[in-house]
Amino acid sequence: WIELPKSIFENGNNHYQYYVDGRIRVADPFSTVVLDPSNDNGVPNDVMMELPDYPTGLTTGIVTAFDLEESNYDWQVNDFEKPDQTNLIIYEILMRDFLEDKNYKSLLDSLDYLQKLGVNAIELMPVSEFEGNQSWGYNPSFHMAVDKYYGSRDQLRAVIDEAHKRGIAVILDVVFNHAFSQSPLCQLYWNAADFRPAPDNPYLNETARHPFNVGYDFNHESEFTKSWVKQVLEYWITEFRFDGFRFDLSKGLTQKFSGTNAAAMSQFDFTRVAILKDYVDHIWSIDEDAYAIMEHFADNSEEQNLSDHGMMLWGNTTHEFAEAAMGYSSTLDWADYQERDWNDPHLISYMESHDEERMAYKIFEFGNSDGSYNTRDLETAMERMAAANVIYMSLPGPKMLWQFGELGYDFSINRCTNGAINPDCRLDPKPIRWNYLENEFRQELYDRVSAMNSLRINYPQVFTEGTFSFNDNNAFIKTAHINHSDLNIVSLVNFRVDESNVNPQFPNTGIWYEYFTGKEIDVLDVNETIVFEPGEYRVYTSEKITPPNGFFSSINEFSEITGQVYPNPVSQGSQLTLELEDQTNVLSVKLIGLDGKEFLLDDDLTIKQALSGIYFLEAQTDQGVFRSKIIIHEN
Repeated sequence: WIELPKSIFENGNNHYQYYVDGRIRVADPFSTVVLDPSNDNGVPNDVMMELPDYPTGLTTGIVTAFDLEESNYDWQVNDFEKPDQTNLIIYEILMRDFLEDKNYKSLLDSLDYLQKLGVNAIELMPVSEFEGNQSWGYNPSFHMAVDKYYGSRDQLRAVIDEAHKRGIAVILDVVFNHAFSQSPLCQLYWNAADFRPAPDNPYLNETARHPFNVGYDFNHESEFTKSWVKQVLEYWITEFRFDGFRFDLSKGLTQKFSGTNAAAMSQFDFTRVAILKDYVDHIWSIDEDAYAIMEHFADNSEEQNLSDHGMMLWGNTTHEFAEAAMGYSSTLDWADYQERDWNDPHLISYMESHDEERMAYKIFEFGNSDGSYNTRDLETAMERMAAANVIYMSLPGPKMLWQFGELGYDFSINRCTNGAINPDCRLDPKPIRWNYLENEFRQELYDRVSAMNSLRINYPQVFTEGTFSFNDNNAFIKTAHINHSDLNIVSLVNFRVDESNVNPQFPNTGIWYEYFTGKEIDVLDVNETIVFEPGEYRVYTSEKITPPNGFFSSINEFSEITGQVYPNPVSQGSQLTLELEDQTNVLSVKLIGLDGKEFLLDDDLTIKQALSGIYFLEAQTDQGVFRSKIIIHEN
């Protein structure tokens, strides 16, 4: 060890490299900020202004930058109580494709949108330093450094702090299966001739142990790797107050060689289980309530073992829900943890994720039809996505939404920027679709998703403690029942493309209330069938509950009223005039920005808070909803 005097690092010279064996120049593997001369030109100016200048002419390559003083971020929330993990509603976000300016300041402004949607957790795809600027983040190079492309460390802390104010947890996607060649853990022990880790690398295998590897494979039986992983996890918890982690490709944390045999990789691996339990126990030694989510996809017995230890696991049911939404025969029971014989509801089944084709795209391209009923029509497609969401959200356990799925995102994961469909383009930037809020049918889908989220959030005991049954025996008719002393729920969906009889199997006779419309039915025979239109869905509750945005006019109808608003464009500080159809009582008026942030207007409709830009004006009335695009400019 060499201890250097602090004076060396004063006057803005707080950066350094290691120069090893007279031939290797690397930044610190434990860097929390790095300066990258190849990519920092794409970083926001306000972020770079906080950092020292790159030492041009003195060295090459990436260098470590550091603070002379400890961070003094003033946390506003010091007693955040995490939502119960079995009732999480997680919103997965890729910063690059969610926000026009791709930074934490805009994400901060979008928390209004997410709170209204009813999610209680955000899962950020990797934001640790990755190679380049345009990336999903699964090519990590410095696992403890915040990638500056999305903003500064304190801007990230501000997002987490503000999310906590709203009762929203924040989960970090971490990548411990591999590192890329930019990482000092690669470069310090490197076989340049074969461009791979050297045999004496204490962290990385020379060659990958399994078929799904990208980058360079970590050896998690090495005590060096274990110590490093635990330090990285502890850093993100203590310095940023992340509420938990999603382990990317957790099945890959193995030394059992499976070559190209994916089935062999999925077999029960006792050593892999021990490694993961060791890491998770370390997390819980720091924060006993932290979430531990595994992207595992291994043998069901191994996943059950991890679930019994308290971990949550991803469950890919994308294909099954998409088939149902498209109008084809489908079995959804693998989305139910009970069907897998698990003891606890720790299964995060999902309809969409960053890795899967978008459901709306599948419906528009391959959806079924019967006569005039066509699932590929926009209105019908959004209704069928809402139907899928009804059953999905009625199942017990944590849930996950992929960004813009609540608006029917229909841009293929494989579509290139030039419009071609090619699997090689799956990692390409995708268009950001805040303008979908302007479409009435997509807005209706958002409202239905929000309503189901609200039901789960406001009645957590029903979904976590209630007696649950799922009838998936029919390939098209799906019913879910939850019975609890506080509330009984019966969810019914007809995924056919034609009319069908549905047996609701109510648990008791008496008055029941359709959740979305508020309509009452008097049940005299619990098995009397109900005729459902194609794609129709209903949720019946034993008590009348008002959805967050009020009752809908009907299951298959969105009430849009006509009118006009002027002046448009309008200047800040000016007053709007709203003229709607006769006999309409205005309940509320708000502006919705392209980033989802909302501004509620006073009765005089004066523009006070909103900045200049494009907005959607939304007026809720007793007859329906009026929407209009509006432009606000500076005085």
